Amino acid sequence: MTDQPLTSRGAATYQRILEAATQEFAEHGIAGARIERIVSAARSNKAQLYSYFGNKERLFDAIFFASLERITNVVPIDADDLADWAVRLYDEYLRRPDLIRLATWTRLERRPAGHLVAEHEQYDDHKLRAIAEAQAAGKVRPGDPFDIFALVIALSMAWSPVSNVYSATADEPHELHEQRRTLLRETVQRAIAAD
Repeated sequence: MTDQPLTSRGAATYQRILEAATQEFAEHGIAGARIERIVSAARSNKAQLYSYFGNKERLFDAIFFASLERITNVVPIDADDLADWAVRLYDEYLRRPDLIRLATWTRLERRPAGHLVAEHEQYDDHKLRAIAEAQAAGKVRPGDPFDIFALVIALSMAWSPVSNVYSATADEPHELHEQRRTLLRETVQRAIAAD
């Protein structure tokens, strides 16, 4: 990314590139994304894109890591109520299906095994500590905090845009989402119960 301060016009172009690239990468992945489509949608040009980001890989990185930050900040973990956290993740996938698709493309094209990102401690450590503290307080079942963390996230993704069974959308009836939220909440509560 550029180290130079952006003018207001430059900042607007930069933002348009990010928005167009987010859509492009979410739909087509890293290999399938095309710079020509991004700059066309952003009403920009390749020279501007490359001056801001360097190359397609670094542009994807900027978007992907911003998406991880967004999910971390918008849906902060509450280890005292992991069931509610799972429901809030479900809701975020409805609001921003592109974010979960970006993570899936990363898994498919970059890191087919192990942690999703090499710097996973930056994103996971505080969550794992919170789960361990909830376990120590007798609120969450014993076991590896990472496995609890992974299980709750997997359950939250049951109807996500990358589900192998069914991909929910925000356009579906409110009652249907409430049924899923109730099922998700109850399932997570049972799965992680300390009893």
